[in-house]
Amino acid sequence: MNNTLQNIALSDGPSMGHLLATAIQRGGDAIAFIHEDRQISYRDFGRILSRLVQALHARGLRQGDSIATLSANRPEAFIVTAASHLMGMRITWISPLSSEEDHAYILADAGVKALFVDPVPFGERARRLCERTPGIAQCFGLGPLDGCEDILAALAAYEPGPLEPRARPQDDCVVVYTGGTTGRPKGVVHSHLVQVTMSITQMAEWDWPAELRFLALSPITHAAGAVIPTVLMRSGTFVTTAGFDADRFIDLVERHRITATFLVPTMIYVLLDHPRLPTARLDSLALIVYGAAAMLPSRLVEAMERFGPIFMQLYGQSEAPMAVTVLRQRDHDPVNHPQRLASCGTPTSAVQLRLLDDAGQEVPEGEVGEICLRGPLVTRGYLDNPEETAAAWRHGWLYSGDLARRDADGFLYIVDRSKDMVISGGFNVFPREIEDVLSRHPAVAGAAVIGVPDAKWGEAVKAVVVCKPGAQVEASELIALVKQYKGAVYAPKTVDFVASLPVTGLGKLDKKALRALYRAAA
Repeated sequence: MNNTLQNIALSDGPSMGHLLATAIQRGGDAIAFIHEDRQISYRDFGRILSRLVQALHARGLRQGDSIATLSANRPEAFIVTAASHLMGMRITWISPLSSEEDHAYILADAGVKALFVDPVPFGERARRLCERTPGIAQCFGLGPLDGCEDILAALAAYEPGPLEPRARPQDDCVVVYTGGTTGRPKGVVHSHLVQVTMSITQMAEWDWPAELRFLALSPITHAAGAVIPTVLMRSGTFVTTAGFDADRFIDLVERHRITATFLVPTMIYVLLDHPRLPTARLDSLALIVYGAAAMLPSRLVEAMERFGPIFMQLYGQSEAPMAVTVLRQRDHDPVNHPQRLASCGTPTSAVQLRLLDDAGQEVPEGEVGEICLRGPLVTRGYLDNPEETAAAWRHGWLYSGDLARRDADGFLYIVDRSKDMVISGGFNVFPREIEDVLSRHPAVAGAAVIGVPDAKWGEAVKAVVVCKPGAQVEASELIALVKQYKGAVYAPKTVDFVASLPVTGLGKLDKKALRALYRAAA
């Protein structure tokens, strides 16, 4: 029996705690974090982390406990995550952009025992959340906060010691909440195995520059934060700031000679249209990772002309984070393979990927099927939600909800979310493909395509278009353009011109809000 247990232990892979402890040891005196005017070396990061683990243990937190952070982008928020990984707790990152109602629901649903709060932006909200959520036994401030202990001030009572990871690969590590586009947010449970697989896959398959200084402007509760462990394992520097602003982005890249960053497409569009861009010193950038939403191919070409061949696309989702496919820098070839600019790339080594129909059969090459996944990157299910878990896991695969085609070279082309597909006159219409055609017109800065109720067609295709500053185009011209490239079924019945398109707090196109707007108008 003892030999069996010993063999099981010997066969275990690393936990996230092991990865972080290794990164801290190898980083030494190099700078791990920069925030505003503060710098934290790897050595100091390790000392703070050791003290925090001791402080939390002294306050009764143990392996398996559920904790959460509510914070703006700052290193201390990630240090709490690192302590959770080392101690074997389960952490929930609460998006700072979500509503109080969503925050209260998530804290209760995740069974959070201890809440860690950034006091300046969220102190008042934290007090209300603790009143609304009886399960929260402890509230800690990342700084002075009335009614909560300042956990950072408490660290002075402890001496740094060795970092001792306690979790096993199959232990719960993180609960990530979906956006709630189909109802209440669902808690996606990730084991340490999922998070380690994600980080190692990023290490192996992304186009990292040799000298790594990574800038995060989007919330580190989202995609940018999932890159932190990988940056640390490469002994890079992670630079944080609160919120995206084009001027702030340019200033930080110039000041810190940033070499890599993550941007959602709308952020790239804002930069391309910004008056400072022509004179900005951004030549240090060697990698711009983009994802979380589709990017218009015409604007991607424009970005490559301005920044150079430094773009790399990722595709993932809450249930299989950040590393399902990758479109590498070398695959961005507008001369020899222009069609690939509309692709999300090829599958990584972290997943098995098939395009399946509802019956679990693989669709032929070139036809549309749902992206289905399995492997160590994939969640084992939704927290305390067996019905939703059973609905997503079918025929031995996770059905992602994303519809795609695959070409002869293995490149995937996402045509839409299954819920965004328009059925017009009995034909399946994929809005993403129409948006890509519309973006070819030189007057178009952005476009969104949705289905609106129609007595004749069931749903009619509507295009909502933003023109570039000073540019104009007739609706009939855009309809004819789509008809030329995609045929009459795909051609919009109507085109509306607007000053801007609705986006989520993360900068992704918000089609849910757009459809609601037109439903209300109808």
